[in-house]
Amino acid sequence: MVCTILKEEIDCIFMTRQGCTYNGGHCEPVVEACEGCDHLKEVDSDYYCVTSANPAAKWNIGSCNFATHVVTQISNGDVAKVNPLKASKRAASGRS
Repeated sequence: MVCTILKEEIDCIFMTRQGCTYNGGHCEPVVEACEGCDHLKEVDSDYYCVTSANPAAKWNIGSCNFATHVVTQISNGDVAKVNPLKASKRAASGRS
């Protein structure tokens, strides 16, 4: 349903006919790590995340999976692990 409390006109999974079912009945403001993300919405001089009700929890275990301002680096120098048993079977069958 569409949020009618803070993030007006935003479809929210926590909104029901009885109101907001999120912990405490309202979303938490964004944390400093969220600055620069495209999912922010300003409401009454505070910024809230459109995709997450508690942005601080998203940053507890690393980068937020919704963050648009974070670029992940993929190293080309990493070598994939090879199972030696499977490699020997491939070599014996002539596959590469």
